[in-house]
Amino acid sequence: MKREKNSLSFVFPGQGSQKVGMLREFGAEQTVGVTFSEASEVLGYDIWNLIQEGDPSAINLTVRTQPILLCCSFALWRLWVARGGKTPDYLAGHSLGEWSALVCAGVISFRDALIIVEERGALMQSAVPEGCGAMAAVIGLNDESVMECCEQARIIGEVAAVNFNAPGQIVIAGDSKGVNKAIALCKRAGAKRSILLPVSAPFHTPMMRSAAERLSQRLKDIIFCYPKIPVIHNVHGSFEEDPESIKAAVLKQIYNPVLWVKCIQGLRNQGTNMFVECGPGGVLSGLMRRIDKSIKAHTLHTIETFESAITAVSE
Repeated sequence: MKREKNSLSFVFPGQGSQKVGMLREFGAEQTVGVTFSEASEVLGYDIWNLIQEGDPSAINLTVRTQPILLCCSFALWRLWVARGGKTPDYLAGHSLGEWSALVCAGVISFRDALIIVEERGALMQSAVPEGCGAMAAVIGLNDESVMECCEQARIIGEVAAVNFNAPGQIVIAGDSKGVNKAIALCKRAGAKRSILLPVSAPFHTPMMRSAAERLSQRLKDIIFCYPKIPVIHNVHGSFEEDPESIKAAVLKQIYNPVLWVKCIQGLRNQGTNMFVECGPGGVLSGLMRRIDKSIKAHTLHTIETFESAITAVSE
């Protein structure tokens, strides 16, 4: 793939970026309103009302969180395009966010993606009985040490490193016994913190393989197109162009680690010197600065940051 000098990359967040009241400042924007209306019609409930007035527990349900975040990211993307924002050279998404990237790249329609990610969320949540899975963030320990601790902990339970988010910031997942043992071992090995995350399903582990197998049946009937903008994939940190290869990559992602550091490094190697985080919050922008302090990252989640980003990338 041809390397673009001084390129622009958009990145799309996954679960964990949601909160009640997100995108409230954009409520009067027609483009945003139309996008939420379309999504609400597809899913059968009022998404805008849910994220503005709903209970946090309602939007934190995986089956709801995934289509909600897709809708938020795509609404901001559409607004960016409507405002004449510069078209990015590359796209990437963290976990669920990869689906947002594929929609914006023209690989899959917004409608089809909403249906698929809703089912993706339901399948991932049901792949393991509630209360049997766990995830935890390990802070302040290198990749090799975390993986070694997980290997030692597998004596008593399933656990693996699943999100390589930034140097010294790795998420582990598995069954409850394995994760708790790995947390103890990581602390003993020198981790600054090990924090259990508020999810009960061990995402991106082999325990999710059944969810991927069931989702693959649904994807057989979904049309994927060649990307209009190159998308780098979590599962290997490389680009895919063939639609069937893209389908394979997003299915493998469900039960394989998210190689986020590798994705960002890959975009940097393509000449990206500016990133825009297209979605609620600024989680990915924070991670990127930990990956490379020289990275220039902008967010779009408020009117002020949106306008600032439009101006910055056009200079």
